[in-house]
Amino acid sequence: MNPRKTLPLLLYILFLLVPIYWLLNMSFKSNTEILGGLTLWPQHFTFDNYRVIFTDPSWYTGYINSLYYVCLNTVISLSVALPAAYAFSRYRFLGDKHLFFWLLTNRMAPPAVFLLPFFQLYSSIGLFDTHIAVALAHCLFNVPLAVWILEGFMSGVPKEIDETAYIDGYSFPRFFIKIFVPLIGSGIGVTAFFCFMFSWVELLLARTLTSVSAKPIAAVMTRTVSASGIDWGVLAAAGVLTILPGMLVIWFVRNHVAKGFALGRV
Repeated sequence: MNPRKTLPLLLYILFLLVPIYWLLNMSFKSNTEILGGLTLWPQHFTFDNYRVIFTDPSWYTGYINSLYYVCLNTVISLSVALPAAYAFSRYRFLGDKHLFFWLLTNRMAPPAVFLLPFFQLYSSIGLFDTHIAVALAHCLFNVPLAVWILEGFMSGVPKEIDETAYIDGYSFPRFFIKIFVPLIGSGIGVTAFFCFMFSWVELLLARTLTSVSAKPIAAVMTRTVSASGIDWGVLAAAGVLTILPGMLVIWFVRNHVAKGFALGRV
């Protein structure tokens, strides 16, 4: 390989990895060492910051709550988006293009616009501080994104496959699950990845619609700020642990994501 081409790429990758390394570096330091000066690696290596997170229920339940409503949102978004994307891909009806564009406008609007209506609605019907409340709220921007991505994959599948399956006696549910869904497996993997990540990093709705029982980890991390200052070590350890779920999702759907970026509407 040409060094002139690879060197800039390596420098760029190193530049991107610096914040992650520094976060990992801080997570193994005490607060005193972090505030004491600049060190490239821990001088007094410690696991105390991670011990706080794994032994304090208020910390580890934040991760459980976040994973719960994020996975729930991903399942709901895919369940709704698959038939909707199929309809946009296979049928033509009055206002279909306008409706398809309207779905995307929900993704363009900031979550703060819908914050007050969601809060009042969920408080009135008893869904405040529940996992399903956050999962349904995140459907507002994840379902349109999922429909948009999946429609691109489905449009790439020839309609003759549908017609052949009907001639062979397949019912629509059987055809959709056994034949059509495997054909767009890469698209489903890409969609699940984006739904998971957008729901995982969203803070405003998740923090406002919860208080104790379903409080996400992003909201729990604000506990490190107190009158005595910020507990930088625990905050860094919590930040490292919030990266891990995204890395695991990428690992499990890596083949689908690579193919999906090459073929789909991403």
